[in-house]
Amino acid sequence: MEFGILSLLPPLLAIVLAIVTRNVIPALFAGVWLGATMMHGWNPLMGIYASFNEFIIPSLGDPWAMTVLAYCGIFGVLIMALQKTGGAHAIAHAISKKVKTDRGAQGSTMLFGIIIFFEDYFNALTVGSVMRSVTDKMRVSREKLAYVVDSTSAPMCLLGPVSTWVVFVMGLIGVEFSKLGISESEYVTYLTTIPFNYYAILAILMVGIIAFKKWDFGPMAEAEYRARTTGKVIRDGAQPPSDDALEDAKIAEGYTPKMRNMVVPLVVLVGMIPPLFLWTGGYPENDFMTAISESKGGMSILIAAFTATIVALARGMQQKLFSFKESMDMIVKGFKSMTIVYIILALAWSIGSITDKIGTASFVVEGLTNANVSPVFIPVFIFLIGALIAFTTGTSYGTFAILMPIAIPLAASMDISMAMIIAAVFSGGIFGDHCSPISDTTILSSAGSASDHIDHVNTQIPFAITAGISGLLSFIVAGITGSWWAGLIAGVVILVSLAFLGNKLWGKPIPDEATDPHSTPSNF
Repeated sequence: MEFGILSLLPPLLAIVLAIVTRNVIPALFAGVWLGATMMHGWNPLMGIYASFNEFIIPSLGDPWAMTVLAYCGIFGVLIMALQKTGGAHAIAHAISKKVKTDRGAQGSTMLFGIIIFFEDYFNALTVGSVMRSVTDKMRVSREKLAYVVDSTSAPMCLLGPVSTWVVFVMGLIGVEFSKLGISESEYVTYLTTIPFNYYAILAILMVGIIAFKKWDFGPMAEAEYRARTTGKVIRDGAQPPSDDALEDAKIAEGYTPKMRNMVVPLVVLVGMIPPLFLWTGGYPENDFMTAISESKGGMSILIAAFTATIVALARGMQQKLFSFKESMDMIVKGFKSMTIVYIILALAWSIGSITDKIGTASFVVEGLTNANVSPVFIPVFIFLIGALIAFTTGTSYGTFAILMPIAIPLAASMDISMAMIIAAVFSGGIFGDHCSPISDTTILSSAGSASDHIDHVNTQIPFAITAGISGLLSFIVAGITGSWWAGLIAGVVILVSLAFLGNKLWGKPIPDEATDPHSTPSNF
């Protein structure tokens, strides 16, 4: 059923409502309802009925979809178990013992953020809270701590081999591939996006440059100068948000955390995925590459996550950190913690089905083809739209859900690199999220770091825009050359140049040591 230009209405309604309401769930549902209404003679009541009967319920009843929802829930349980067993705190303590300078404090915070690549909320809350004492001691401003935490948490979730973000985007990719008849593994496709995820890579590189070269500029330079010269790690009158969300992450009183409580489950998680991919892909009957391409990615990650969760829970019970009954409660809470993800996924799958039925993607493709829009600029366009949606809604997840049903058919129909256009969705979503004052990860980074939230946003935006401009140019170069490394090299050159110029034109000399030896860091 083709609706021509009207086929743009459901996704456009979702985008506009997401921007206006700053909430992606009602926006996605409105898009589903409008599409269903269009398909039933513009009858709004039939639209409500069809939304559930023809799209939402069927999308939840699919075995593959249930696999995705199941491993999302299991990841929620794993994160809770890792919180309770305190392995992250032990790793932070080991790192902090080797820190002697402000560069070391910032670098170790960055390293810790990279290590916790599997969940952004856990990363933002844990890294900020456990490294705060280290950075305070070295007179690193809370604004800088929040920036380092925020700019490593979300990017690493889409650069690491497996995370809660990975399982979410696999769900989006898999549905679109199924509709287009693409047989390639959604997980293998995700892996191919990593080199093209320019903003995520450049954002982390920017953290390293700022930390080790001290090329601070803009409001961050003022914050760092204040902290280093006066010992005030937050400005006078600042209002750090309460970090009550950290209460669930507290470990048992009197218990000394062990690094292996986090290392062992993560080794199990990551280590089981390759052999499970080969086994579910029919190896050794199939050769290595065939087995990987035909593997059941969702089921492989589900089994790996389930096993790692059992290991984490068993270690906690063996160390008497919680009882068997408490571990059962943790399972329920872990699944509950992913409720919003379940809802967004279900609605994303539904609006993807709607746009397929009414011909949205085919209309967009035909329009761009007739307009002679160069495929080179399609990833750039997707990147910018994704950044706008994420900035105004504060959610990368919602951005991915809205754009993936449009971006993937575009790539399939216009001879555009599938990896590049999916990575453009990822990069745009993270970039907009980093600039948005209503982003959940931005708020949690402020909370975990005990930084005034608006101060964190104001100091981070110039750095995020620097990485964003560099990422935009990376996509242009990659589109022209077809080479991920050419795009990355161009992005790195631009990033370093802009950071250097920013420091020269808008910077301030930051002393290595405090100028007042009698001052002490102000902790709040």
